[in-house]
Order: sequence, then C-alpha cells, then structure tokens
Amino acid sequence: MKILYIDTFSGISGDMILGAFINAGLDLETLKKELLKVPIDNYEIVTREIKRNSISATKVDVNILKHEHVHRNILDINKIIDSSSLNDTIKTNAKNIFHKIAVAEAKVHNTPIEKVHFHEVGAIDSIVDIIGAAICLDIMKIEKVYSTPIRVGSGAFVKTQHGQIPIPAPATAEILTNYPTAIVDLPYELTTPTGAAIVSTLSGGLMSGHEFSIETIGYGAGGLEIPNLPNLLRIFIGNSFTEFVKDDVVMIETNIDDMNPQIYPYILERVLELGAKDAYITPVIMKKGRPGSLLSVISPKELSSAILEFIYANTTTLGVRLQAVRREKLKRVEEDILTSLGKVKCKTSEFNGRKRIFPEFEECKRISIDKSIPLIDVQRILFSELNENTAR
Repeated sequence: MKILYIDTFSGISGDMILGAFINAGLDLETLKKELLKVPIDNYEIVTREIKRNSISATKVDVNILKHEHVHRNILDINKIIDSSSLNDTIKTNAKNIFHKIAVAEAKVHNTPIEKVHFHEVGAIDSIVDIIGAAICLDIMKIEKVYSTPIRVGSGAFVKTQHGQIPIPAPATAEILTNYPTAIVDLPYELTTPTGAAIVSTLSGGLMSGHEFSIETIGYGAGGLEIPNLPNLLRIFIGNSFTEFVKDDVVMIETNIDDMNPQIYPYILERVLELGAKDAYITPVIMKKGRPGSLLSVISPKELSSAILEFIYANTTTLGVRLQAVRREKLKRVEEDILTSLGKVKCKTSEFNGRKRIFPEFEECKRISIDKSIPLIDVQRILFSELNENTAR
C-alpha cells in the first residue's frame, strides 16, 4: 500500500504541497497536462529551486496572467470540477476539499453553505493548488495519507479581503476542528485554509506506530522567510509493510466474587447484543484468597454508558474500572466462498504479503451437522482448501 506522510513542521499551504510532490519526483509536465483538463485558464505554473537552512526545496508559484474580479461559490467550483475530464477519484477528492472549506466559511460567517463566496480560496491559484494536490495523489498512486499534528501560528493578524483577522484564520481553525493541531508561538500564518483543508480532508490522521519503507522524500517551500525556522513542508512517500485498522475503545472491567456463576453466560450474551466488541470472563484469586471472576468488556466509546448501565443493573458489582484503549487489527473482509463442502462464510485477512482465509466457526458447525462429518475434520478440510493457494 502506497503511503504519503506529511510533515508539517512549518505548517502547510497549497503551493507547498505541489512543491513537495515535484521535489519528490513528480513530473511537472504531467501535472500541467492533467490540469489542462480543467476548464480554467489565465494562469501559469512556475517552479524554482531554493534553499532554506541549506535544505534544497521546490517553490511553486501559480501566477495569474490577468487580474480577475470573479467571486465563486461552492456550486461554481463544483461545476468547474464536474465539467473537467479528470478521473472520478480526483474529482471527488477535490470537491470534498472545497466542501470542507465551504462548511467552515459558512459557520464562521453564519450563512448557508451555498451562499458562501470564496475569495482567496475561490481564486484561480487556490483552485489550481487544490485540484493539483488531488492530481498529485492520483499520479503517485497514493492510497493512504497521514500527517504530523498541523502547526499553526498565533499572536498576530493576517490581511484578507475581510480585513485584518487573527492567526490562525477563523476558517483555518474551523477546518482543523477534530484534527490533531499544534498552536505554536510564532506570529506567522504557518497554515492556510487551503493547506488545512487538503490535509484534513485527505489524511487519516496521525501515523503513530505505522511502519513503512520510505521510497522518496520531497520538500516544498513556502513564500515567507521565517527566522530560525525553515519554512518548508516535507513529505515522505513509501510502502507500508502491513495494513492495520485502528480504533479507540473503552475497556470495562470489574472483579466479582459473590454472584451465581450461572448468570455469567447471560451477561456475556447481552453485552455483545448491546454492541460490545468482545466480552469474556477470567478466573482470578481475590483478597483473602477468595476465588472470583474478572468480567472484561471491550466497548465502543459511544456505547459504553449503555453497557455500564446494564452491568450495574444485572451483576452484583459496586464499581468498575474504565480505560481508554487503542486497538490495532488486521484489515479483514467477510465473504461467501464456494468450497467442496458448499458455500461457506469466511473472513479474509492479509499479513506480510500472505493472504489467510478463516471459515466461520458457526458455518463449520452447520456443515458438520448437515453432512455428518466430525467438526474437527470440517475445519481441517476447509482451512486446507481455502488457504492452499493464498501464499504470495
């Protein structure tokens, strides 16, 4: 899986993203050729190599050839994108980025989204930056995007068509809501609304613990000279070793030593019906040497209150332990596969290039009963047959 990792140690803007991709090896003429599919003109793309703190980087400028007085809204932007001959993936990514900006602007100005008139973001250079970023991902065949926390400046103001506004710009701050962000004590607009929208729309967030092999690194330069900080965006492009799925859950645990053990199967069954990811009982030795049971329930955050209420109402516990837990698991796909024993529901996963297929236990049990074959033989037959040709 091809990964793009965006390192925003100096913030991020649209032109910095294009510069980083070109510096990482993306062919400028290929990018220009793709942009010609978009029904806009009156611009030229110029690149130059510069050094910041002795680091070589690419500066991209989208120069407007003739000044325009057009204020575009989200419907105008979507019309431009939809009327292009770009592929559907590029169109969808570009429209999603503009939509995020429109939603943020609508909230900041307390106006319906369709009435938001883009100024800086609706200008041709910003349109080129955003569509260009979507094109870059497609050309480089990027499948997943991650980033560092987005760094934004503070303690100063930036001049816009709305007048002087604080840094980070209100739209930038709104766009970065719920995305990892770092506010730093630098009086510069490190991150623009365009840059914030591109990364927060396309990125899956932080890449904590995700291993990948780096193929190429690129540096894109911003326009400002910032004292003691190289105003650069760095990107890493590479391949991941294994694709993991991560989620955040709540671990609910309680020790019980005074409840009829016949109740435990009912408790486990019901919490799973309520939406728990898993639930189990572990024998433990409690204080004074008394045997007891540790009830453990892995719950989605949004369901933890309902599951807690059930536990308090249906067990003898007087208190529980709650812990936020991050799970990491192999991506899996559920599918029906035709076998010599008939159609079987299976889970398919992949690890280190090897595909593994597991028949569902309930399916094996059903086949065992229907065909009068010992359950252990059903499992052996299916696992061998399903995984015979899955090594790569």
